[in-house]
Amino acid sequence: MKRHTALLLALLLASVAAPARTVYPLDEGWSFFFRHENSSDNARIVSLPHTWDGAGAPLRTAATYQRELFVPAEWQGKRLFVKFHGVQHTADLFVNGRHAGEHRGGGTAFVFEITRLVRCGGTNALRMEVSNGWQSDVLPTSSEADLHGGIYRPAELIVTDRTAISPLYLGSDGVLIHPRSVSAEHVEGEAEIHLTTPFTGGTCTLALEIAAPDGTPVYARTQRARLDGKPVRMPFAFGRPELWSPESPVRYTVTASVAHENARDTVRVRTGFRDIRVSSDEGFLLNGRRIAVRGVALGHDHPATGGACFAEQYDDDLRFVRELGANAVRSSVMPHEGRFYDLCDSTGMLAWVELPLCRAPFLSDIAYFATQRFEENGRSQLREMIAQLQNHPSVVVWGIFSGLLARGDDVLPYVRSLDAAARTMDPSRPTAACSDQDGAINFVTDLIVWRQNVGWERGTTDDVKVWSDLLRRNWSHLRSAVCYGAQGMPGHRADDAAQTPRANWLPESRQTRFHEAYARTLERDTLFWGIWIDQLFDYGAARRPYGMNASGLVTFDRKVKKDAFYLYKALWNRSEPTLHLTDKRRTLRREAQQHFGIYATEQPLLLIDGDTVRVHEWAPCHYLSDTVTLRDGRRRIEVRAGALADGMVLTVASGEAPPKPSGLPRTGDPRPTN
Repeated sequence: MKRHTALLLALLLASVAAPARTVYPLDEGWSFFFRHENSSDNARIVSLPHTWDGAGAPLRTAATYQRELFVPAEWQGKRLFVKFHGVQHTADLFVNGRHAGEHRGGGTAFVFEITRLVRCGGTNALRMEVSNGWQSDVLPTSSEADLHGGIYRPAELIVTDRTAISPLYLGSDGVLIHPRSVSAEHVEGEAEIHLTTPFTGGTCTLALEIAAPDGTPVYARTQRARLDGKPVRMPFAFGRPELWSPESPVRYTVTASVAHENARDTVRVRTGFRDIRVSSDEGFLLNGRRIAVRGVALGHDHPATGGACFAEQYDDDLRFVRELGANAVRSSVMPHEGRFYDLCDSTGMLAWVELPLCRAPFLSDIAYFATQRFEENGRSQLREMIAQLQNHPSVVVWGIFSGLLARGDDVLPYVRSLDAAARTMDPSRPTAACSDQDGAINFVTDLIVWRQNVGWERGTTDDVKVWSDLLRRNWSHLRSAVCYGAQGMPGHRADDAAQTPRANWLPESRQTRFHEAYARTLERDTLFWGIWIDQLFDYGAARRPYGMNASGLVTFDRKVKKDAFYLYKALWNRSEPTLHLTDKRRTLRREAQQHFGIYATEQPLLLIDGDTVRVHEWAPCHYLSDTVTLRDGRRRIEVRAGALADGMVLTVASGEAPPKPSGLPRTGDPRPTN
């Protein structure tokens, strides 16, 4: 099988005369076996992306991937690079038995040059040693999200001339676009171009071209550049730009070309130009216009393939985001693959991308190790994250940390150094942190996102109003957003949603009441530049009961949208009307007195067995019925609004005598409690 694959690849490559730069996928023909198997005799044939434990609990172990690579004789004098878009979480590549390089960190891409290790005109052996075991010097060291081991993103072979635009610079394309000044009248910026060559001391010709979204050239420049190993910085400027925004996600094409003796190389990247500013008074401003950021966090696993996500799965997940009406996504724990941000670019989705410096809610975990290797790994992953995602206009915030405990001041100098490094590499975007702590750690980044859960593990949901009032009174100068979420499982039902849950008892109705109270308090609060829901989908968390964190608005299998999903759809999605009767999965009621909640974008009509029941608006897009006394038996509940309808059939088994015919329904103000 391996020989057959190698021969097919050889015929394909040999039949094509390689131009200055060619890129070949390396996703097929890998064999895989675990390190503890000691032999490849029973290796499985796999394709990339691949993880070795699917969608179940992650197996913390080490494994080997192998494949053959035929290199045509015609490639003598060319340079060969292997790019992996993500390996979880440490990787060592060997080519023909010799070590080509090591990478530590699962959220970013990396590239190794293999030119001197391959034999042209013959078959070469690639071997990748992968481990996802816990290590105290590779971020993240504390995460409840399952991190599935393997080469879980695509791989490719890059072939260039001897002098080329470097694929080696932090796993990026080698062309980084830095906007310096962006307005509706004018754009000024700088292209940072990294070159690689075996020659030193000479010069080359470097050309930069920028084309508008319709292909019209707007800028061109050619200059001589020294081959001294330093990046070449080429300034550019042009007038009347088309600015990128969620409503108009237009992108420019930037082409960088290098010529040196007989060597030629060209790299094209797509980017967008927009101006980002955030202030405590005006909120989040994109191109001078305030945007109410409404975002959701996205994890990194999928029910069908575990941590190995494919382009169509990214697209499907973003359809949920758009249906919800959210305009922003948060790549929680670590960055997603570059293809995900391509989709965000083209659909106008804002993105907050995080460095994996985070803390899980387990007291035994250590999120920060004060060692040189840990700190250098964090700096390395930060540089890779920024270099690889710099050109994506959808990426508007760099996340420095999430949920760190600031015990003493040990972590503060490190966090400050990361923040400073991010600002130096990319001053065009603000930095942010997600915090549930007090103290100086909240004053490091440009923006602060407060993680709140009052009313869940402590206090009541009324306390979130007290908290926001105190924040407004004492800390309104901070550029604040808020993040919140709570667990709820559709299969867990409770007659009393306010009961204190056990760790393994997570009724959906309690999650619903939590989100209702928070949305009522925070949705219209202008103190916050953004509202972030944690999370959109349930995600694998082997360290929790059921192996799942159920805080998503949608179940892990993407099949069930929980009630809270429709709450935010009604609030956020202005292009599609919403009508949703809550708590429909609780079809057996043991109390005669009931009230009903409705999410709707217009005044709904509620009918019980055909009789109209009064409803009132408790919060924006959230309606409640009067309390009614229902007779035992099957009752039909219907809601209508315009052309929309929703409903359920429930069974009442209270054991109470039916009310007298002359009695009136009991009414009241059934304010949801938590």
